[in-house]
Amino acid sequence: MYTLYMNAQLLRSSWVEIDLSAIEDNVRYFSATSGVVVMAVVKANAYGHGSLPVVETALRAGASWCGVARADEALELRSDGIKCPILVLGFTPISMTEQLISANISMAGWDIEHLKSVAVIAQRLGQPARVHLKVDTGMGRIGVSDQVALDIASYLVGTQGLLFEGLSTHYARAYEADIAPTLDQEHYFRNVVALLTDAGLCPSLVHASNSAAAMVRPDSCWDMIRLGIAMYGLDPSEDCKCREDLRPALTWKSQLSQVKHVPKGTGISYGHDYVTNGPEIIGTVSTGYADGYRRHGDKIVLIGGRRVPVVGRVCMDQFMVRLDSVPDAVVGDEVVLIGHQGQGHISAEEVAVRWNTINYDVVSSIGSRVSRTYI
Repeated sequence: MYTLYMNAQLLRSSWVEIDLSAIEDNVRYFSATSGVVVMAVVKANAYGHGSLPVVETALRAGASWCGVARADEALELRSDGIKCPILVLGFTPISMTEQLISANISMAGWDIEHLKSVAVIAQRLGQPARVHLKVDTGMGRIGVSDQVALDIASYLVGTQGLLFEGLSTHYARAYEADIAPTLDQEHYFRNVVALLTDAGLCPSLVHASNSAAAMVRPDSCWDMIRLGIAMYGLDPSEDCKCREDLRPALTWKSQLSQVKHVPKGTGISYGHDYVTNGPEIIGTVSTGYADGYRRHGDKIVLIGGRRVPVVGRVCMDQFMVRLDSVPDAVVGDEVVLIGHQGQGHISAEEVAVRWNTINYDVVSSIGSRVSRTYI
């Protein structure tokens, strides 16, 4: 199970606080604005937020499906008592197919030989394998073309042991300011849907929209949206920002483990990349790159509501900060890596820019040893 908030500062050196009410409100917003079924995408430990509590919150808020990347993620949710429909969005090894079928978990499909093997297993079990056919409309990742989609749809409908449950695609550039590439993909997908419909093969569940597409094209959500990054209150991109009433759920915190006054010329951390320019106050923070706090980039944290620079190389379990702007800082003071403190704020998006990556990467890379507490 998971831990409800109970003054994590007294228990941990580094922890994440998840505001479940933010996730609940965000899901309710998309459920209302899209008017279709909502799939809560909780792959990669719910983008670092913790799968089980996020799933339970999303379902309570109106989501009715869960989406994961891998079979083991889906099976873990089932073992935790999650009974809603679950779709494995990525590849399912044949070795795990029997477990998925037995647990009534749906899987994405696009390869006919793979599906033939799935059908054999399903027939032996006497229980159908639920398949969502993936169409590649321009992502260039997984999926099939329009004509192949027609052939596989015919196979799915005509083969014992296979249940053709859904048809899907994925938008590659829905988060960009230029909507033309997404419209091209949407047009291609509409033609595939029409092709299957005319042949009497189209399933009852058609889905294409991720968070960005649901925000930019709310009138084109088909039968279900796959709500990922925006469910957590994080922007799909700089060009596709969440509304102000969508709130980030995650705050990442640590605390000062030491505060010391050092003279000019003191080398800080491995390699002495940073050397003090004069007498300085240096604090040590109990978080490091093994927790997901990157070594590269120009980094800052919040202490006493003020922005404080990280100095020297980030170590595996610790990093150092210059405390001249907060001279009254003491051991045990809260350090905010992502989130609010007083009037200060550091967003996951800002951290991503400083680390030369994206906010998805920042939050999903927060390590497992960083405890999650839930508010």
